[in-house]
Amino acid sequence: MHILLTRPLEDSNEMILRFQKLGNIVSHLPLISVESKNFEKINFDNFKGIIFTSANAIKFLDTKNINKKIHCFCVGNATEKKARNIGFQNVFSAEGNVNNLKEIILQNFNSSDGKLLYLSGEIISYNLDEQLIKSGYNIKRIINYTVKPIEKFDENFIDKLKLNMPEIVFVYSQNSAVSFLNFIKNYQLVDYWMNTNLMCLGEKTSSVLNEIKWKKIFLFSPGEEEFLLYKI
Repeated sequence: MHILLTRPLEDSNEMILRFQKLGNIVSHLPLISVESKNFEKINFDNFKGIIFTSANAIKFLDTKNINKKIHCFCVGNATEKKARNIGFQNVFSAEGNVNNLKEIILQNFNSSDGKLLYLSGEIISYNLDEQLIKSGYNIKRIINYTVKPIEKFDENFIDKLKLNMPEIVFVYSQNSAVSFLNFIKNYQLVDYWMNTNLMCLGEKTSSVLNEIKWKKIFLFSPGEEEFLLYKI
């Protein structure tokens, strides 16, 4: 089976190896680049808990002055793994669902316990901070990275792709979906996807790509990628 992955290489490496070990052909087409963003200096002593809804928020954070025993709430397994790798000890994971993350915070951190720090990118799919404020929490959101679409692609890669279109393509965010749609249109690939299954992380992601004719569209949560191979 031919699988197309679209996250940045750092986020795709593990999945590439896993799919290849299962005997699949894997192509890689990164649709976005992730860059650090200047942000105010943080006094971590002011916070009793920290929230990450992306591993990128950890990647662009200097964590040497953080008490690693602080409550650390992560949206999914990849973010949890990155948090543990840099030393966080008291880590909670929502397995890829921001709504679940909110519930985990409500269950494991009282509003009276202190202030929460929420590190995120510029664009978020769910206003977690606003929802927690409504629940009585004191929370500060700081944006420490930004996502930019990739606009130019390797023509040789595209020629090879046309000759061997993937059976499956994974798209992980609205930003990636917008970039993917532009890629499809700009390189005249609109009619090439009728035998490709589109795997999207959430309805907002899939809605961007609905105008393209796919064999089938599946919604998934992080960690379900391998399982999806057996659904088509």
